Amino acid sequence: MKTIKLTYLSLLLGLSLLWVMADDFSSALHAFRALQLSMINFTGLLAIGCMSAGMLLAMRPTRVEPFLGGLDKTYRLHRWLGISALVLAIVHWLWVKMPNWFVGLGWMQKPLRKTVSSPGETLPAVAHFLATQHGLARSTGEWAFYGTVVLALVALLKSFPYRHFFKTHRLMAVVYPALGFHAIVLMKPSYWNAAIGPVVGLLVLAATLAAAVSLLRRVGHTRRAVGVIESLVHYRDMRVLSVAIKLRDRWLGHAAGQFAFVTFDAAEGAHPFTISSSWYEDGMLRFHIKGIGDYTEKLPETLKTGGLVTVEGPYGAFDFCGNKPRQIWIAGGIGITPFLARMQARARHADEPDARAVDLFYSTNAHDEEFIGAMRQLATGANVRLHVLVSGKDDRLTATRLCEIVPAWTSADVWFCGPAAFGRALREDLVRLGLAQADFHQELFDMR
Repeated sequence: MKTIKLTYLSLLLGLSLLWVMADDFSSALHAFRALQLSMINFTGLLAIGCMSAGMLLAMRPTRVEPFLGGLDKTYRLHRWLGISALVLAIVHWLWVKMPNWFVGLGWMQKPLRKTVSSPGETLPAVAHFLATQHGLARSTGEWAFYGTVVLALVALLKSFPYRHFFKTHRLMAVVYPALGFHAIVLMKPSYWNAAIGPVVGLLVLAATLAAAVSLLRRVGHTRRAVGVIESLVHYRDMRVLSVAIKLRDRWLGHAAGQFAFVTFDAAEGAHPFTISSSWYEDGMLRFHIKGIGDYTEKLPETLKTGGLVTVEGPYGAFDFCGNKPRQIWIAGGIGITPFLARMQARARHADEPDARAVDLFYSTNAHDEEFIGAMRQLATGANVRLHVLVSGKDDRLTATRLCEIVPAWTSADVWFCGPAAFGRALREDLVRLGLAQADFHQELFDMR
């Protein structure tokens, strides 16, 4: 989280600093019109900067992913940028509109407008061409702004079905070029002689190309593989479906803890699921999928062996790397999946054992003997100490209880995958007890 916060703040502060260096806003302290124009320029640049960066992150850039801590963190930053772009665009629009409203209400006099150039001044050819496009850029940008507000609000509604969100969110790629055109054409001409102009221009160009990739549905196409469903096991008490897939295409391989986007139904689109199997270079992948929504609840009925699926990945940096002599794993519900993969990897390399001691706490509200039995067997083979906690039967796992069960917890780092609120409470309590923030690793499995 620290890295994405720093990245987010660096973008906003960097663009703000470049604007301060380029804009002569001293007159804004004395004239409202000058202040209005400065704020229109400032909020507009920040809005298009945030939206451009968000468009680039939507490409799932694998080179950026390790720096940000995984694609789950990348999408969290994408969300922050989207919300920031929405707020800044609204403020930008208000700076344009509100003075006219105040004039209409008689609350202020109509501000004097400065002409673009003096009578004897000749604009460069490019600047002259851009000046002729101002009317089109204003109208295009305004309608694109309205479309962006609607699409952004829809994206923020958790109740909006994912299958519709998947389609409507792609429309951002349609709206973005209009916003980019608006920003470039209406940018203050003097900005092009400073760093802010070229920087924003490159951002808009790169994001426009990213929008084209999205519209052509080529995001992640080099990491896709077609596979066939080989087996299905439904653990009814836990509402979990185990899906084994045999890939037909080349797969890059994956590390335990990574996830992939799986498309069972093209109309529904791709959903992210953690890979619950280790990689044996045999083309086999396994996913454990819990029925927690309209789509996933119906998978046991709709999926059939022999059906074709598309898998894109792997992504994520939940890699169990650390320099501590022991690890504590905590899984809540279907958050057990990365730990299943890691236990398989440990068991497979039993001849070269991982010397770190591991305690796995598995909290679940449903107990399936077949599933728990298989997990106990896997934990034994992986030399993992397993603690199963069933809601309503066992006491809730707290930081205090965890420290009592694992007295040597101060020499461990913690890996958590499960409900966000559960993880947040454990992290805060463990940090208060002395655990370093950097030693608590949590998957932010929220792609919206």
